[in-house]
Amino acid sequence: MKITGITTEEYRWPRHKPISNGLHTYTHSGLDLVKIETDEGITGIGLGGGGLVGHATIERLKGELIGEDPIDVERLWHKMWIPKLIGRRGLTTRAISALDIGLWDIRGKVAGLPLYKLLGGFRDRVPTYIAGGYYEEGKGLKELQQEMYDNIAMGAKAIKMKVGAVSLREDAERVKAVREAIGPDVKLLVDANCAYRYYQAIQFAKRIEEYDIYWFEEPVAPDDYEGHRKLAEATSIPIATGENEYTRYGFRDLIAHNAAAILNADAKVLGGVTEFMKVVALAQANDLDIAPHGSQDIHVHLVAAIANGLILEFYRDSVDPMWGKTYHHTLRLNDDGTVSPPDVPGIGADPNYEALAPHRVG
Repeated sequence: MKITGITTEEYRWPRHKPISNGLHTYTHSGLDLVKIETDEGITGIGLGGGGLVGHATIERLKGELIGEDPIDVERLWHKMWIPKLIGRRGLTTRAISALDIGLWDIRGKVAGLPLYKLLGGFRDRVPTYIAGGYYEEGKGLKELQQEMYDNIAMGAKAIKMKVGAVSLREDAERVKAVREAIGPDVKLLVDANCAYRYYQAIQFAKRIEEYDIYWFEEPVAPDDYEGHRKLAEATSIPIATGENEYTRYGFRDLIAHNAAAILNADAKVLGGVTEFMKVVALAQANDLDIAPHGSQDIHVHLVAAIANGLILEFYRDSVDPMWGKTYHHTLRLNDDGTVSPPDVPGIGADPNYEALAPHRVG
């Protein structure tokens, strides 16, 4: 089998209303795709790789991949990742990630296996939390609580909310309101998206410890390993981070600093499925759990494949108006609050082009 062509597609659409986390505001959602075609009629769908830098990187890497056997993922990863020029960190590594995901999609399709089975098949239902609790115009405590009621009505056994954009006192009140809404038996996660200095994060953690917090995510800047460590030593709340970390080398350093109990590795960021599985092995060797950040469509397979997969992040229609329309296989919560990976060869991220067509921008 040989790779015969690589193309990219980019789609964008407005959200219901802008949403904000501790540092950033998002007005639009979207989908970036890489399509890897082969001489045997099998096409791999890679997730990510959009934008000017992503497209330019993929265009540069076409010459390295076309004519190659897509099954040889380890060799092709190292052919793409040339730290002096492409890779190491940033948007070029994200482009490599998208290509690598597409190669693994081909692997699964050739084998006739869902990706999670190909990678290890540890289980077919994964614990899941619904991500939300963003700051929005007109969203007070009552509206925030209503969002949580709706999540629980969907079957959620765990939920995540944003913190970091208002005062420590106001955010503590928001956390209190959410705990009151969901009751004592639903897991509550908080995510600061790097909004704090370590001493502020310590102050905030002390304010919210009484609300039984499952984890405190990205409390400080990604490279502030010492800040993570100081916070972890000062609070009983487990620290989770890693969504902005790159490659096994970044996670090696994160682990060496005792910076987190839970690693939010993102296959679309750190280098794809090939590199994700190396991070998994590092975490296993250090008795740490993996709880991936972002796209449930790829990460449901990765959490299901591994023994130290803790929980899956899940986005619903409240933050994305195209939810349920983007793919032909839409992931949904099971009656026990878990999510199951698609039982189809590859990733199962088969785009619904009819619904996506009006939103294509590249």
